[in-house]
Amino acid sequence: MDKKYDSIIVGSGAGGLATALCLARAGQEVLLLEQHDVPGGWCHSFMLNGQRFSPGLHYVGLIGEGDSTNELLCGLGIANDMVFFEMNKKGYEHCHIGQEKFDMPSGIEHLKTELCKRFPEEKKGINKYVDLVKTIHTQMMVIPNMKGFWDHITVPFKTKYVGKYGLFTLKRVIDWHIKDPLLKTILNVQCGDHGLPPNRASFLVHCMLMAHYFDGGFYPMGGGGGYVKAFTKRIKSLGGEIRTQSKVDRILVAHGKAVGVKLANGSIIKADQVISNADPNSTFLDLVGSENISNKLRKRLNTTKYSVTSLILFLTLDVDVTKYGIDSGNIWKISEPDLDTVFGKLTKKDILNGDEFNGVFVSCTSIKDPASFNGRYHNFEIVTFLDYAAFEEFENDKDYHTEAYATFKKKLINKMLNTVEQLIPDARKHIIQAELGTPMTNNYYINSTRGNVYGTEKTLKGVGPFAFKAKTEIENLYLTGASTLSHGVGGATNSGLETAAKILGCKAQDLLIKDDNQKLRIYDAEDSESWPEWVHQKRKDRVRRFKEIDIA
Repeated sequence: MDKKYDSIIVGSGAGGLATALCLARAGQEVLLLEQHDVPGGWCHSFMLNGQRFSPGLHYVGLIGEGDSTNELLCGLGIANDMVFFEMNKKGYEHCHIGQEKFDMPSGIEHLKTELCKRFPEEKKGINKYVDLVKTIHTQMMVIPNMKGFWDHITVPFKTKYVGKYGLFTLKRVIDWHIKDPLLKTILNVQCGDHGLPPNRASFLVHCMLMAHYFDGGFYPMGGGGGYVKAFTKRIKSLGGEIRTQSKVDRILVAHGKAVGVKLANGSIIKADQVISNADPNSTFLDLVGSENISNKLRKRLNTTKYSVTSLILFLTLDVDVTKYGIDSGNIWKISEPDLDTVFGKLTKKDILNGDEFNGVFVSCTSIKDPASFNGRYHNFEIVTFLDYAAFEEFENDKDYHTEAYATFKKKLINKMLNTVEQLIPDARKHIIQAELGTPMTNNYYINSTRGNVYGTEKTLKGVGPFAFKAKTEIENLYLTGASTLSHGVGGATNSGLETAAKILGCKAQDLLIKDDNQKLRIYDAEDSESWPEWVHQKRKDRVRRFKEIDIA
């Protein structure tokens, strides 16, 4: 513990992992600390009775060759250690809205074609709106790459639509272009990926998210754990250290400077820089201490709002779910074509009211990641949002696993299964296991403020120039993760580059090193003929091991 590091990173979510990798590659001695027994934060995977689940990583976009996520992973030098499966091209998102259904296909032109077929009277608005989303995404991607005097002079012309629509909500902009309520909900269904209803969501944030998936959805082999493993392998190869079960109790500040950390076991570790992958409230109020921050920052933290929290049902079924139309595409099951109303119902304190949840996200990982399928069991992650207030009664218990908590969970699982059975009739008859992750679970494993899943709220007041910056008011203390640059897997990973660039005094793009030997392997999740022999063998081995266990 006498060793001093160049940088200590507190928390190993996607932002922390990317920061650690970039700093280690720049020659720094890096220590990454994680309170959980596995690294990854929301990206981690875990095993439940032999079945793998990933609570936070459900799909990634822009994975094709030449696309930004592909170039990000290649530039970080980890692409060769990753495999992605492309989800259903004809419907990587299945929208179940009331009694209506629509499959969202890969490819922006395919999307416009299918939408115009379904809503011919809205053809002009559809084309104009979807093209606007794409244009704003393109212009937003230009901003980080701008260099020199001339680029900054011309930025108002290169990003004019960003300026024109930057202060509007999603609802306001889509209402200008689209009239049909069902069509609006289809186009806005991915609000679930930032956790805000259209009347509160930033239009720019939604554009970035929607365009991220225009070319379809992709899922990493190994789930979130596959994504994390590629990072940890690279960090270790560069001499970086990763310690799990190492909860940070305090970020040490002396004379206005961050000088190291104190662990929960009392150990003190010194460093030239400390980078926090925790959210701002956890960082400044819990780890730094309010006595070490300015009144201005204290006031800001008191008014900072965080994103929604969640319930996640980890479900294993012993049935061929493909008979019910389940495939590699996500399912968004929405009770009615008004997302503002749906979100309002989801975030009421009385979450036991009603027989079903008004909005759920359904992901079948055993089809998304065919190498994980044991030939018999199918695994699901089923997510809905809620108001954290519904769980506040358990917050002050030293151990929240009380009888009342167990009873509450049981009722919520039953309500969730009512929703599942609308998609898979008699699902209850085939349950192998059904475990529920709650906001208390989020607090315990992720240590997020009020169990939030996306960091700070992505309203107009919480993004862009109004978001928390990587460099803080405390010298040598930096932030990374979903509350800074952006949320989601790609956004949080890119935040790690931004933070490392601030420390190293360079541009984030400078940290992506071109290497023609780096190449992502991408296969079709549902076309076994596209898989190489080793994927087939991996699946055969899993089926064989499962049969051996079943016989035993």
